Amino acid sequence: MFYKIIFGILASILVSFISFIGAFILLMKEESLHKILIFLVAVSAGSLIGGSFLHLLPEALEKTTDIIYPFLGTILGFTIFFFLEKYLFWRHCHKEHCEIHSFTYLNLIGDGLHNFLDGIIIAISFTNGIKLGIITTFMIIMHEIPQELGDFGVLIYGGIKAKKAMFLNFISALVAVLGTIFGFCFSSIFNKYDYIFMSLVSGGFIYIAASDLIPEIHNQKDKKISIKTFFVFLFGLFLMEILRKIH
Repeated sequence: MFYKIIFGILASILVSFISFIGAFILLMKEESLHKILIFLVAVSAGSLIGGSFLHLLPEALEKTTDIIYPFLGTILGFTIFFFLEKYLFWRHCHKEHCEIHSFTYLNLIGDGLHNFLDGIIIAISFTNGIKLGIITTFMIIMHEIPQELGDFGVLIYGGIKAKKAMFLNFISALVAVLGTIFGFCFSSIFNKYDYIFMSLVSGGFIYIAASDLIPEIHNQKDKKISIKTFFVFLFGLFLMEILRKIH
């Protein structure tokens, strides 16, 4: 069992370093960065919606015989994030125009919960075998690459400086290691109730995409960019479907 724990922790650390994919964006000129930000927001919105409806919710539904609980969990997650954003808006915005949008903090919270869940899933997978753990880690990495790019874009778009955004994204990603350790400690419990966490995170991500990111896309005045962002949004959905089929 000890070697499975070591493999699991190393796998979660590897997944955490995927957050540094945002460093590629730092190499771009500021003018070019501003041009692609809205597209990163669009692919993130598609990935969050697709990930919630095609991955998290179906997984949660498979884990319980009473299908009402995942839906209640999703509604609860949606409601919690709605309340959190209201609190963050009141707490961080004292002007007519906020320098940093509240949804940037909300995205970090949601991403942290998601990474914590990833860590638990990694732990449970390695508990059931090294091969399954490696395959699961690979699938999580494939899922994290587009999502981390999108998350990084959301933080930049929300007003956080690029270097700080990369640091915060990495800290959020490291929560996966805590999730893995936690998952190994309580693997028997999480094998039974992980659908609750999946549905809560699903509701949170649906809220972020529908209430914050998609309205930002709607605010685009340029019709050509608006059409392009719509197709980028569809690409985010399509990417999650491809990962679902591969999985």
